Amino acid sequence: MNRRSIVCLVLTIITAAIVLVACQKGEAPVVQQNEEITAAQRGKPTGYSSNVLDTWITLQLKLMRNATGIANHAFSRHFAYAGVAAYESMKPGMNGANAQWSERWNGLTGLPVAEQARNYYSPASVNAAMAAINRSMFPNASIDDKAAIDALEVAWNNEFLATQSASIMSKSIDFGKAVASAVYNWAETDGYKNANGAYTIPVGPGKWKPTPPAFANPATPYWGNNRTIIAGSTNNSQVNPPIEYSSQPGSPFYAMVKQVHDASLALTDAHKEIAMFWRDVPGVSSPGHWLSILQQVVRQTGADLEKTALAYALTGIGVNDALIICFDSKYGYSLVRPVTYIREVIGDTTWNSYLGTPAHPEYVSAHSSLSMAAAKVLYKLFGDIGSVTDHTYDYLGFTPRTFESVIAMATDAGFSRLYAGIHYIPSIQAGLSQGTQVAENIFSKNTSNGLTGKYIFR
Repeated sequence: MNRRSIVCLVLTIITAAIVLVACQKGEAPVVQQNEEITAAQRGKPTGYSSNVLDTWITLQLKLMRNATGIANHAFSRHFAYAGVAAYESMKPGMNGANAQWSERWNGLTGLPVAEQARNYYSPASVNAAMAAINRSMFPNASIDDKAAIDALEVAWNNEFLATQSASIMSKSIDFGKAVASAVYNWAETDGYKNANGAYTIPVGPGKWKPTPPAFANPATPYWGNNRTIIAGSTNNSQVNPPIEYSSQPGSPFYAMVKQVHDASLALTDAHKEIAMFWRDVPGVSSPGHWLSILQQVVRQTGADLEKTALAYALTGIGVNDALIICFDSKYGYSLVRPVTYIREVIGDTTWNSYLGTPAHPEYVSAHSSLSMAAAKVLYKLFGDIGSVTDHTYDYLGFTPRTFESVIAMATDAGFSRLYAGIHYIPSIQAGLSQGTQVAENIFSKNTSNGLTGKYIFR
């Protein structure tokens, strides 16, 4: 795709987003920027359209789909840090209660000092921050994808220049870039670079071992050592030990594995559909799936830019921090996967899971943990928004799935791993509980580093 085609595509995305949000509100598709900047000057919630961030989420999902050499769960970092950058770029004109979240970031320093709110145009700052953080987080993106980042940034800046002065635009862009730089430098120190260090696989009865068909080495055994984005987010979220291992027929452990084996022999088309829908790889990744869900919730609720930026940050943090404690549990317990036990103990020597078994230990279910953390954050931010239809994989020809709530979505994601033949039911349940606790911690004043008062989300 040449550069002209990319620019045209990006402009089409922007136009569609503006029309979508306007139609949802029953208004003419016009972005009323002059009125909005007046609100910012008064220091009140701006009510900016979330269009600019919506288009960047769309592009980030594309970057995730096209990225290579990155572990599925590692996209949690791209999601979370981009969200923090978007949030921080809006700080000068932000609602006072929402602005307090900056005090929660675990060790973030070097953020630019803002001048008065009237010196900035928040959508332009968000645009600059998202362009910069995505360039940094996806350094190996294809030439076409890098060109798409450039084109989207330019297209929005040209849109904003129609109503904003060159001086305001310059300050806003510089502020957004400085925010992205600080956030990226902070992200680079979270420990992810050490996640694949030399690792000796524990051996013994019930211990995990590389699984067929690839028998790959353990993936990111030290991911659980990563720094969380919110200090204290994983407090009290370590799970109880798994059921005591036994190879004896009739034992609780044997019965637990037999549930997976029995389910695999009775899979219905509906079960297979659920497993495939939450497979996520190939696709946008598991964190990316929830980024897509966030985008759909924002569109469904008509959230403005400020709330969308906060939701982007906190939902990504829920996914990221839940995966840190989840991998701490996985490698701490190093529990055998169903495929190994079913072949070696139950005796079905050619059995395979319906979906490929990931290259890390079984307990707990990462899908369950990250999904419930994301869903609980969304619920706390948006409340009960009713049924949600997930269109994430329309582009792959999947039938959209409708759920009565975001919590039901997370539960479906968790139990999809039973049908996939990858996880035991207690591991799924433990993951759902773990994700719930992480979300509770994110919103708890007990983990707020001294921050007091009640957060305002609506």
